[in-house]
This record gives sequence, C-alpha cells and structure tokens, in this order.
Amino acid sequence: MAKKNGNESQSLALRIGTLGLPILMVIIFVVFSLLLPSTYPTISNLRGMLSNQSIPALLALGAMIPIVTAKFDLSMGYGIGLTHVVVMWMIVNTHVAWPLICILSILGMAVVGLINGLLVEFAQIDSFIATLGTGSVLYALSGWITGGGRIVPPQQGLPKGFTNLIDAHVFGLPISAYYVVTLVIILAVYLELLPAGRGLYVIGSNPRAAELIGIPKRRYVITAFVAASCVTGFAGCILAAQQQVGNPSIGGEYLLPAFVGALLGSTTIRLGRANALGTLVAVAILAIGVSGIQQLGADFWVTPLFNGLTLLAAVGLAGYSARRRLKSGAEASRRSMETNEN
Repeated sequence: MAKKNGNESQSLALRIGTLGLPILMVIIFVVFSLLLPSTYPTISNLRGMLSNQSIPALLALGAMIPIVTAKFDLSMGYGIGLTHVVVMWMIVNTHVAWPLICILSILGMAVVGLINGLLVEFAQIDSFIATLGTGSVLYALSGWITGGGRIVPPQQGLPKGFTNLIDAHVFGLPISAYYVVTLVIILAVYLELLPAGRGLYVIGSNPRAAELIGIPKRRYVITAFVAASCVTGFAGCILAAQQQVGNPSIGGEYLLPAFVGALLGSTTIRLGRANALGTLVAVAILAIGVSGIQQLGADFWVTPLFNGLTLLAAVGLAGYSARRRLKSGAEASRRSMETNEN
C-alpha cells in the first residue's frame, strides 16, 4: 500500500510539473490584470502582444529544433538581422518582386544552416563555437551591405503586400499569430508523430545509441540546422516588414528571448524535452511578463534583466526536469525488474 501511495504521489508530482508553466502563465496574467485593470486585460493589448512577440516566438521555435538534438544555433540572431537587411536592400535597390526576394532570402539562410551543420557534424566543431563563428560572419555581412548605416525605403514606401505580412489581420487577430500557430502544429506533428522527429529526440538523448539502431545522425542534425535557419530567414522577412528600415545591429536583441523560450519550453508539456507546445507556452509567459513590465513604466533595462534571469531559471529548470525524467525512468525499470523477479 505504501508503495502504491508513493507511486501515486510521484505521478501527481509529474503531472503538476508538466502543467506548472501554464499555471504560472495564468497567475502572471491575473496579477498584471489586477495591477492594470484598464489597460492590460484588453483586446488591444492582446493583439499588441500577439503582434510584437510573433518574431521572438518564431525564432524560439526555430532554436528549439537543434536543441532537440542537443545542439545550439547561436547564429540565429545575426541571421535574422542579415535577412531583414538583405530583404530591405533588394526591395529598395532592385526591381525584383518582393515574394521572390523573400524566397531567395530564406534559401540563402538555408545555405547558412547547411554550413552550420557541416561544421558541427563533419568538422566536429562544437555547436556553440561553430554557430558563433558563422554568426559573426553574418553580422559582418550586414555591416558591409549597409555600410554601417540604415537602409531607408523610398518616399512612396514599401509594397503594400509586403507590409501586410505583419500588418494584416485575420478574424480580428494579427496574421503573424497564425504563422506561429502553423509552425507549432508542423513541429509538433513532425517531432511527436513522425519517425524522423522521434529520431531527433533519440540523437539528443543518446547519439551513440542512435547510430547503433541505424538513425543517420549526421543527416538528421544537418537537417535540423537547415530547418532552424529557414525559420530564421522567414522571421527576417517578417522583421523587415515590421521595421521597414534596414538596421544592421537589430538582430542580436532577438537571440536571448529565443533561447529563453526554447529552453523554458522544455520544462512543460514534455518534461526534460524541448517541444513545440512547451515553447509556445514559454513565449507566452515572456510576452505576458514583458507587456506587464512595460505598462508599469519600468526602466528600459528591466526587460533584458527579466529575460536574463528567466534564461538562468530556464536552464536550471530544464536540467532539473531532465534529471527527474531519467530518475523516473530508472525507478520504473527497477520496479519492472522486481515484479518480474517476484
């Protein structure tokens, strides 16, 4: 009976841990709603959060893909900066149609992802070092293209279809929110239901075991980097439509929130594992927190402080969740062996 009660309490603790982040999200929202009843719990504020946080959400989902394989892509912040600069430069200085410009930009970032994957898997360079190096190159390219200044659109402005990539609304909600939801669905289905996605999880937890059971580790990891860079390229196009000015130094500020969302997301829904739904919940918490902090009139440095502290908490919680998952698996195996012996 004692063992049964212990198992039930452990199962309850795991369920609470799985839902801890969504519960925290609700609590934070309620607190800010009570503090700011006239401005915070409003439709306009919700629309603002959905629009402002769509790009960090896309980057967080992109960053999550290599994290599934226990790799990190630090070039994403510089990649989104370069992409939006290239898009703005081509729209302003060429007669190429903007949809083709966006496609070419995303394909260009796919090449960057391929280079990252090759450096990590074939050159055997640690993903931190490899992607930080390529990121520095991307940042240099942004400065070279802009000459250190800004790319300003002509007096007639940018094409309406292009700016509608971020300005349009569908059923009363910003269209950018639908980009995020669509990507979450795609990643959730791929990672949870398809063999290739489950193979990425195996690589992340035990690369040697993945190779022994026939999973093509190198190809899968390279594909993960390419997919992450494609998401970065798409986010860069959306950033260009949002900012409508090419700024070579803007990309770096998106890197920290992206990794906060991806790492914090591994502490919910699927404990100890990076997952799309968890990342979405984590990004929602960041959006709710940042919006509340800004409406309270906090100084400009409070937002990066909030992101930094949240990242530290996310890393700690992610490690704790992974250890709990391993401990639960070991205890389940032990109980199974005891049952078989009896």
